[in-house]
Amino acid sequence: MISSMFYHLLFIALAYLASGCNPRQQPAQTLDKPNIVLIMGDDIGFSDLACFGGEIPTPNLDRLAREGIRFRQFYNMSKCETTRSVMLTGHYTGDDRSISMAEVLRANGYYTIHSGKEHFMKWVPKSAYAHNVFHQSYTFWGANEFLIPPDSTFERPFILNGEELHARDLYHHGKQFYKTDAFTDFALDKLKERQNAQAPFFLYLPYGAAHYPLQARTEDIEKFKGKYRVGWDKLRQKRYEKMIELGILDQKFALSEATSNINKFRGHPNGDLERRAKIPLYSPWEELSDAEKNELDLEMAVFAAMVHRMDYNIGRVLAYLDSTHLLDNTLVMYLSDNGSCPYDSNRDFDFAPGVAEGYRTLSAAWANMGNTPFRYFKQFGHEGGAHTHFIASWPQAIQPGQITNQPAHLVDIFPTLLDVAGLEYPASIRNRASLPLHGQSMLPIFQGKVRLAPAQIVSGYQDRFRMFRQGDWKIVNTNGEGWELYNLSSDLTEMHDLAGEMPEKLNELKQSLQTWEASLPGGKAEL
Repeated sequence: MISSMFYHLLFIALAYLASGCNPRQQPAQTLDKPNIVLIMGDDIGFSDLACFGGEIPTPNLDRLAREGIRFRQFYNMSKCETTRSVMLTGHYTGDDRSISMAEVLRANGYYTIHSGKEHFMKWVPKSAYAHNVFHQSYTFWGANEFLIPPDSTFERPFILNGEELHARDLYHHGKQFYKTDAFTDFALDKLKERQNAQAPFFLYLPYGAAHYPLQARTEDIEKFKGKYRVGWDKLRQKRYEKMIELGILDQKFALSEATSNINKFRGHPNGDLERRAKIPLYSPWEELSDAEKNELDLEMAVFAAMVHRMDYNIGRVLAYLDSTHLLDNTLVMYLSDNGSCPYDSNRDFDFAPGVAEGYRTLSAAWANMGNTPFRYFKQFGHEGGAHTHFIASWPQAIQPGQITNQPAHLVDIFPTLLDVAGLEYPASIRNRASLPLHGQSMLPIFQGKVRLAPAQIVSGYQDRFRMFRQGDWKIVNTNGEGWELYNLSSDLTEMHDLAGEMPEKLNELKQSLQTWEASLPGGKAEL
């Protein structure tokens, strides 16, 4: 007798072909394919994880690092919506021919779950949105609160399988709603519902932590209060030294100078101008008053609590995979969407960071510490904005304890998933020739091999912060005021701008960027 699962998979495949996508034919039996868990942090700096040099306890991410591979040179798109658009479609910029990785995986027998943040650029077609391509989706758009606001009205609603939820109907366990916990509740419940299914799963968990507002559970904040009274200067130096000790950073790279936020296109709300004037600026910790130190200690304590709570929930997912004996054949990946965020989006200062009544953001100097050892922040094409941590663990295929220096970019994730699942990208999409994927598989790197280096790596939010890298050479714009040039093999922390000394190399990379952009849909990178 033919099983019901066969009919289920056959129905999905036929529906996908009817939509105009033509993936390679796959056998009905899919148990040999790996499960895939893709986890994304939000606005978390390169050194904010313990396994990348930070002091915030992240034991579960540390476990993934021990059991898998860490990347020294992994790049994001430096902004929330650009990162998600590029990663999920595999295109630096696309059009209505772009599809989500979830759509291809689902068409080939994967059970798909999206639990967390959704945020796309305008070029991403609605057909790629979560409720259209995932079997189960529990999402929000952009940013909203972690705790239920006093008036129960969120900045943006939560959406369950395409339907907006009122605060009283939020999906979560226990008495207290906390967003990071709720997304894990949903993900685990949906995994348990298909526990006996004869098909692999793809779980996408973009948590939203630790994007503002700074809100955390009281018991988590208490773990960190007072620990940041030592200040950002000493902690930044300690992180730098630990990164070298861990092998994450070569000691030949100097710690960059502490920087203020100099983004001229990201202002702040009106009111409290005297106080707001200090938020984007770096000041030596010892020059601050005791009252300022106490306030800033709490601010960073809440941020640390948010990261720690995210790690706790990642541990819940790993515990489930352990208990069901699924972990050995599950590829688990973790990254952040961009560097730490220095922008003043504080609503008011009547409430301290942490509570549901407040809507507070991280000061630039703490964000600068988060991005140790690099310069600048989210949105910037400099390493502080565009250089993220990346961890991959897959016990059946990845040898534990690896650290790789091979460069990669999140545009490589889509082709990597196709590679590990034994799938091909559709040659046509909705009766039109498909756009080729812009990245390349990282599977050779996972396997300890050397892959062909990317022809280019691109990041930075919009033209005024664009970054373009070829080989070890990189050009980057700041505020649209002109290009800087760096050789990352000798200057990963971007301390020595070579634009004035090497104008020919600068022009060579500028021309390469223009040529590459001309090859994109519309002849321009809408990044």
